Amino acid sequence: MRRQLSEELERPTEINVVPLIDVLFALLTFFILSTLFLVRSEGLPVNLPKATTAKPQAASRSTVSIDKAGKVFLNKAPIQVDNLANTIKTQLSPGQELVVVLNADGSVTHSHVIEVMDQLRQVPEAKLAIATQRK
Repeated sequence: MRRQLSEELERPTEINVVPLIDVLFALLTFFILSTLFLVRSEGLPVNLPKATTAKPQAASRSTVSIDKAGKVFLNKAPIQVDNLANTIKTQLSPGQELVVVLNADGSVTHSHVIEVMDQLRQVPEAKLAIATQRK
């Protein structure tokens, strides 16, 4: 009996790491998938033009998007270009500045972008920022 007990004590201890690896991969998968859902999209998906001097802006309060077809959206809601300035004025509180980010698809004509920018400039409290991608 003593001999069996001494043989069991002399045997090296083994740690099975396979379950540990499984748990680590499950945690890694969870964190990767959860971070993918944390990305906040403020505008519609458009192909932004590239600019070398682009700088990130602070969080904006309104986003104006122009898609490939030339349709204009304010915070993902369709809007007519003529109603854009009045709608943004209604979003403002007295003495408040509003940053309006313009997301225009790269294939939209220059004249259409200028037309939207002209409407946005009619609101003196609104600051205009144009969204681009870094090269």
